[in-house]
Amino acid sequence: MCPDAIRLKDYPALLLATTLGSGYFPIAPGTVGSFLAVLMLFLLPEMTAADLLAVILVAYFLGVWAAGRCESIWGKDPGRVNWDEVVGQWIAVWFMPRTPFLLLGGFLLFRFFDIFKPSPVRDAENLPKGWGIMTDDVAAGIYANLVLQIGRYLYTSLF
Repeated sequence: MCPDAIRLKDYPALLLATTLGSGYFPIAPGTVGSFLAVLMLFLLPEMTAADLLAVILVAYFLGVWAAGRCESIWGKDPGRVNWDEVVGQWIAVWFMPRTPFLLLGGFLLFRFFDIFKPSPVRDAENLPKGWGIMTDDVAAGIYANLVLQIGRYLYTSLF
């Protein structure tokens, strides 16, 4: 569908799915989305793990809707959709103190797993519409979180 055919009712989905338009960034829009997710966490007040989980769940289900809508407009897994990176990045640092070192570690690990997509990250892409777009990044975020948790545990145990 050409951009002229986008209807007014599609704009809320487009704004969310592109993280307020950052998905249109010409270079690495997924990395831009991940960076914005870290920036949001760094600037917003501290949340409990339960509060962050609630935010993640709401963001995930809204993202499934928005990404699915965008896929019907732009085709399969459009690169402009980067809200999935935001949600995956938040998962990568869930249960972590918001220190610059851990936020950076979560960012790098999430980008690694999102780009290289080990199984089941790649398998999750095969889910239909917005489910596949969002869920592969959830899986990448879980992998990143596990590695970060293990690294943090080892570091605090040894030093």
